Amino acid sequence: MSVTKVIKRDGTIVDFDLQKIIIAIGKANAAVEEAERLDEDRVRAIAAYVQRRDKNRLLVEDIQDMVERQLQEAGKFELAKAYIIYRYRRALVRKSNTTDESILSLIRNSNKDVMEENSNKNAVMASTQRDLIAGEVSKDLTRRVILPEKISKAHDEGVLHFHDMDYFIQPIFNCCLIDIGDMLDNGTVMNGKLIESPKSFQVACNVMTQIIASVASSQYGGQSVDVSHLGKYLRRSKEKFTKRAYEALGAGADPEIVRKVVDERLREELKAGVQTIQYQINTLMTTNGQSPFVTLFLYLRDGDPYIEENAMIIEEIIRQRYQGIKNEVGVYVTPAFPKLVYVLDENNNLTGGKYDYLTRLAVKCSAKRMYPDYISARKMRENYAGNVFSPMGCRSFLSPWKDKDGNYKFEGRFNQGVVSINLPQIGLIAHGDEDKFWKLFDERLQLCFEALMIRHNALLGVRSDVSPIHWQYGAIARLPKGAKIDKYLMDGYSTLSLGYIGLYEVTVAMKGKSHTTPEGKEFALRVMQHMRDACDRWKRETGLGFALYGTPAESLCYRFARVDKERFGTIKDITDKGYYTNSYHVDVREPIDAFSKFEFESAFQKISSGGAISYVEVPNMEKNLQALESVVKFIYDNIQYAEFNTKSDYCMVCGYDGEIVINDDNEWECPQCHNKDHAKMNVTRRTCGYLGENFWNVGKTKEIKARVLHL
Repeated sequence: MSVTKVIKRDGTIVDFDLQKIIIAIGKANAAVEEAERLDEDRVRAIAAYVQRRDKNRLLVEDIQDMVERQLQEAGKFELAKAYIIYRYRRALVRKSNTTDESILSLIRNSNKDVMEENSNKNAVMASTQRDLIAGEVSKDLTRRVILPEKISKAHDEGVLHFHDMDYFIQPIFNCCLIDIGDMLDNGTVMNGKLIESPKSFQVACNVMTQIIASVASSQYGGQSVDVSHLGKYLRRSKEKFTKRAYEALGAGADPEIVRKVVDERLREELKAGVQTIQYQINTLMTTNGQSPFVTLFLYLRDGDPYIEENAMIIEEIIRQRYQGIKNEVGVYVTPAFPKLVYVLDENNNLTGGKYDYLTRLAVKCSAKRMYPDYISARKMRENYAGNVFSPMGCRSFLSPWKDKDGNYKFEGRFNQGVVSINLPQIGLIAHGDEDKFWKLFDERLQLCFEALMIRHNALLGVRSDVSPIHWQYGAIARLPKGAKIDKYLMDGYSTLSLGYIGLYEVTVAMKGKSHTTPEGKEFALRVMQHMRDACDRWKRETGLGFALYGTPAESLCYRFARVDKERFGTIKDITDKGYYTNSYHVDVREPIDAFSKFEFESAFQKISSGGAISYVEVPNMEKNLQALESVVKFIYDNIQYAEFNTKSDYCMVCGYDGEIVINDDNEWECPQCHNKDHAKMNVTRRTCGYLGENFWNVGKTKEIKARVLHL
């Protein structure tokens, strides 16, 4: 093996060029006396020495370190000094400007990595490009200036992944659960304007979506909203309509007539309010150039005084999601947001509960639109000290936390940031040697801890003025202007998440078999518990809310696999797929039925309490509603958080609802109307841990198609 690729300081990968080493030494040669110079043959020998390293790719810093050592070993200390000075001067030039090409390539629409990183951003639009340009500057400063060299190097080599570098230089956090109840009940302020508590359901829906958009503009991750807070506002509307009906019909009006009039008006308001939520979320554009990344939490709590109103709201939300939203050519499509999470409890788990009709409607919607996802209240209570609450928009979960009065609190809390560890790489290096594996594992977990502490320390001292909607007006807190946010970073109020990729692949690397086998499962559970123990230990030592986070990492599954394939080559069942299996999930190619998969993965969900979701792929879901209902019943008794996946393609020109094919010219093509415009197709694949959807830029290259079709 020899070096073929070089990782530059900005993270980009280029071909190894022997001549660049020769030129650099040549410039140092020119700066010293002739007696201190190396002849051309020796210079070329040093360049060849670097190229012969037993690695497929090297960091540019490592190459330069090797050259320095070779010059010193040759006794050319003055020349080595001149080379060091040359490196320093080049570093000064880089520090003055290192983002030209990445930014210009964005403007030219040729920066493929950045343009494809987020499927919900249209990277051609000027407003989105402003955010992406800022992101390139942030990534550059983070890698060169803010992060210690060992963390940057670990990120570049795929040891770990320091998430969201494109926002890291800003004093903002990842994702949150909005305290929407407080904001609606007690009012809020947006753009310096007081928004009082709504007097009706439709106004409450409008205010809620404005809050969502404002929150999304001042953080980089998802957000979740518990819609049960809207129930009281639907009742306010009902009371208002009842009062007006009696005013119009007289105090002695027939109560049945009044009821019918009120019911009709209330249904109209309910439909209009939910439509406001759906359309505003999908048409509002946040400051980062995309629709708000938001999840609606649909939960009917027994004992809720507004449970009937909330049942009506949930029903309307699901009905409108089932219908979809018309796109620019008038075809109903599945909106990416809001994501829906539906809670199964005793009152709706399809065993004779009062609200089973809502669950059947939810299953019907899942069959067509792949949402909602499902949470088992029963299993969640087991895992979270009797509590049931929403995941954050990024699907991570908060740890239980009590206020000074001993009451559990989840809304108004957040995640400070995420660092993920590459498990398969540890297994590939250890090659079956468990002593080596656990030693290296601990070293890399320590790196992850240090990286997470960098995230935490970056938020210390931040003042509430950076995002009034979060810190002053209720989304998280109601701090005075100028106050520090530090107390919300401490004592487990917010979380710091350790993510992980490839439990299946690391088990194959170490044991030669899947983690679904008895031996493999025993090892995989030890790996999981080791990470969980590390998070718990960090929490005890620091008092901070560390959590193990096993929710979908999307493109990271591909990045880690690509890095390791370049380093270790093609290895069966590990690097040969082009992606790693996300978190603890069963490999997509492994034959396993839905019930067995959920039952198996539930053991891993319990350990990965900072975030865990499992899924099964069900073909032809709209024709298998009865089977889906059986799976939903099983979810309630066996697994905390689950979803259905399927193939779901459609053409936005003719409305064809079937599989979009790849033609001989390597392009997506509708088999019905032969549309080839990728911007007018929706190609969705939710399998193997990659939850990408609404790929407006698919079909441009084989690489993208392989990603969407999962090889």
